[in-house]
Parts: sequence; structure tokens; C-alpha cells
Amino acid sequence: MFDTVFRAATIVDGTGRPSYTADLAVQDGRIAAIGPGLGAGKETVDAGGLVLMPGIIDGHTHYDAQLTWDAYADPSPALGVTSVVIGNCGFTIAPCRPADRDLTMRNLTHVEGMSLDALRTGVRWEFEQFPEYLAMLERQGVAPNVAAFVGHSSVRTYVMGDDAARRAATPDEVARMADLVRGAMAAGAVGFATSTAETHNGENGIPMPSRLADEAEIRALVGAMGEGGRGVYMLTRGQRTTIDFLEELAADSGRPVIVAATFYNGTNPTASTTTLAQTRAARERGHPVYTQVSCCPLTMDFTLHNPYVFEGLTAWKPAMEAHGAAVAQVYADPGFRAAVKAELRDFRGRRLFNSQWDRLHLVNAATPAHAGLEGRSLADIAAERGSDPLDCMLDIGLAEALDTEYTAILLNADEAGVVPLLTDPDTHISLSDAGAHLTFFCDAGFGLHLLGHWVRARGALGFEEAVRRLTGQPADLFGIADRGRLAPGMAADLLLLDPLTVGRGPKRKVHDLPAGAPRLVTAGEGVHGVWVNGTRIVADNRVIDPARRPGRVLRDFAA
Repeated sequence: MFDTVFRAATIVDGTGRPSYTADLAVQDGRIAAIGPGLGAGKETVDAGGLVLMPGIIDGHTHYDAQLTWDAYADPSPALGVTSVVIGNCGFTIAPCRPADRDLTMRNLTHVEGMSLDALRTGVRWEFEQFPEYLAMLERQGVAPNVAAFVGHSSVRTYVMGDDAARRAATPDEVARMADLVRGAMAAGAVGFATSTAETHNGENGIPMPSRLADEAEIRALVGAMGEGGRGVYMLTRGQRTTIDFLEELAADSGRPVIVAATFYNGTNPTASTTTLAQTRAARERGHPVYTQVSCCPLTMDFTLHNPYVFEGLTAWKPAMEAHGAAVAQVYADPGFRAAVKAELRDFRGRRLFNSQWDRLHLVNAATPAHAGLEGRSLADIAAERGSDPLDCMLDIGLAEALDTEYTAILLNADEAGVVPLLTDPDTHISLSDAGAHLTFFCDAGFGLHLLGHWVRARGALGFEEAVRRLTGQPADLFGIADRGRLAPGMAADLLLLDPLTVGRGPKRKVHDLPAGAPRLVTAGEGVHGVWVNGTRIVADNRVIDPARRPGRVLRDFAA
């Protein structure tokens, strides 16, 4: 007798092949058989009219800290995700010396929009080295499977201390970093991750440590990662990092390179297609360079207390360096405003926010005096007042003690421009950033959005191809050999859904982080069940029992 049998499911197996109707049996955490009329099971699931597919593999998350207090990586499992890849951009919490813990948390607060109170209250520092971090996750248990990058900024800080964000490394320091990377790979890291992106700043606007690395350091660390013949190099790319350089790294190391983050920018419409063409050309030359793209519009909610939307601007640095009442003084300074306006003008199309004031809305006023402005764009409000939109936003914020809530649709807003990113068969659809930017947005349901919006509503992709892009393809990219497909012998990571209703619900704010800190979450729609290694953890869009932790810390990856 099987443990579980799914009857009459529409099987979408993660390979891209056409769907078919069959039973699927699970035994001891693995798929035992697929076919008609399978034998009895201890549990039988009527899957008639529903799709049974592999669980979604989310390749771009930041659950490193959250997993130490939340084994479920909430809300991802209820959104169909059975495996998460953490440590992206190199923003990890291991390795980390005890003396550097608070600095690491303060940097995460700025670069990844995490609550400092939540981090200080919630993170369980039962580790120092990267192998100890993986061992801690295994001891406590995890609900989804977890694959972890070793992170450049953490490695750099471990070796260089405060100097990690100030200067280039010496050859001896690079050698010590390379040893840490080798040790992490031996312990089971999925690869090495870093960032050169200008938007990635830590406390007081200081660049994250990885941004201080020169090309020689990056070559050495990627080389150390690839010495064992496995591993993925993941980079969030700044404007000075070229695809040619990344192709050289792929050629020299023999390892895949994943380049983030590619969105469609309506003010620079050729940038994304140029990146696609460059990475495609690299692959045609035999060098595995892949582009990471998003299927969601990049929308951020913010206040002027923490305006991540603008913090990638060089001219915004005085506001990031200021604290308390001094922040308001910076916002009121005509010189600060003039510098920001000049950068927005001179670098239009090359920043996170590109002066599309018609897509930046005031959503919640903090005083009755401005309640009538709710729902209106800054372009509209500024035109009515005969003011510059930046001045208008700052003036309203200053009048409301910076508590005014805004929302901005930043990238991927023009769907016609997004289609080429999704229909290129080799792009890696991901970029959920789950676990980060918790008060700005929640894209953990990106996979359900792909299936509901882009497949069912828009018809941009076939269902089987979309499932491949969420399951089999990322499994191959990260070297996860026994997941991402439905076949006998594969791990029973399963998602049962209704293709007619699948999607993600509206975002809502909750205060369930440690210290009562807020975050945005979204619910799944059309999700009938999620199984990890054969154990059901979600039923009808809801987690069944938080005590169930059937996930694995993934350590063995294919070459």
C-alpha cells in the first residue's frame, strides 16, 4: 500500500511535455509510480479536474535570517513553493563573527528592508561559520527545502571587519576569503553570490562590502567556488559590471552565472532586450550565462522614513547618513533637492526610480489635511499645485512627520515589454525577493502570478512551459537533481492546484514578525495542497500544522 495516491490528476511533469491524466503514488517521501489505476494508498486525494505539478523552486529569496525563527519561510509554502534558494546578492548572515552581528543586522535593515527590531529579537545566533549555519537549520528543521549561497558581503566582513565596506582587499585577504568559499562549498553551499548594484547600500548609505571588490577578487572567489566542479555564481549586477566580464568568469570557472536583476524599464526600453541578447550570445559560445527576470510588476510601498525607492541615488546619500530630526533638515534643504532632481534628470532610465511620477501615488495620508490626496499620483498633485513632484512629495512628507505612505510602480509596468523576458526559454523567472523588503512589497507568490496572469489571463505562455520554468528548469540550473519533475524516484515535492482559479491575492499588512514588526503578505488562490518530501503542509491555501517540518537542507548538487 502506498502512503498517498492522487487519483485522476492532470499531470504537468515539469519537463514542458504535454499534460496527461493519471494517478500518482507516493511512498517514503518519493514518487513511487505514475499511471492509470494505481493501487490503494493510506491517503487518497481526489485530484480530478486539478493540476498536479512539481512544487515551485524559488531561486531568489532572502530568508536567511527569517529561517532562524520561522522554519516555514512564511508565506512561501502556502504560495506553492517547496524549495527556496537563500543568500542571494551575497547578503547572508553566515559566516559572521559575534562582534559583527549587529552591523550585519543594521546593514540588512537598509539593503533588504528588514526591521532591525525584528532581526535583533528574532535571529538565533547559534552559529558563526557557514557550515554551522546549515547545521543549525537541520537541527531545528525546515518546512520547505533550503539551498543556500555563501555570500560575498558576509565573507568579506568576516575577513576584513569594518574595512570590508571601505577598500579593496589585499592578496592575503582574498586568499582567506577564497578558503571560506571552499569550506562553504564543501559543506553544501549551492554556490557563491554577490552584488555590484549601486542600489545596494548598508547603514548610512555605505556600499555593501561586495561592491568594494575588484575584478581580481571576484575572479579568485568564483574560481574557488568552482574548483570542485559544481556550484552557481549569482550576481546582482551594477552598471559597471559587463556581461563580457561575467562570460569570462563562466568560461574560466566552467560554472553557470546567473545575472540579476532584469526588469523592463519603459524609460530605457532596450536595456532588457540587450541583456537577453548578450547572455544568449554567451551561451551560444558555450558559456552558461543566464538572465534572472521577474513576472511581477515591481511595486514598492514606502514612507520617507525608509524610501528605498530613492536610496540608490547618489544624491540621496545625505538623507541616508542623517538621523532623527536631521533627516527632515536634509529633506528641506534646497541644495539636496536640486541635486536629486539633477540626478533623476541626468540618469533617467538607469535608476530604480526614473521620474515616472504618474506611477507614484499617495495612498495613505497621515493627517486629515491631506486625506483628499489619497489615491492620486504625485504628477497630478504637483500639477494642481504648480510644484515640482519631488518638492511636492517632500513637502507633504515633512508636514506629516514623514509618515505619509506612498506606492510606486517602478519596473515591469508595461506588459508588452515584459513578454520577451518571459517567453525567452532560457531566462530564469524568479526575483521574488521573498523574506526581504517586507514593508515594501510581497512577490513570494510570483509562481502563482505567472500561472494565473501570464498563462490563463494573458496567454503569453503555455501552462506546461510555465510549469517547466518554475520547476524543472531551475532544478537543472541549480543542480538539484532529484526535484523539479514528476517521475518515479523523484522527491515528492508536489503542488495541487486549480488552473481555472490559480493566482495570488491582494497584499495586506500584518504585524507578526518578532517584536511585532509589520510586513506585507499575500495569500494564494486555487492552491488545494502542497507536499514536501511526501508530507502535506498546505491544504486549501492554508498551512496545516506549523510543527510539520519535512523539508531538507539541500547539500548535494549535480555538476
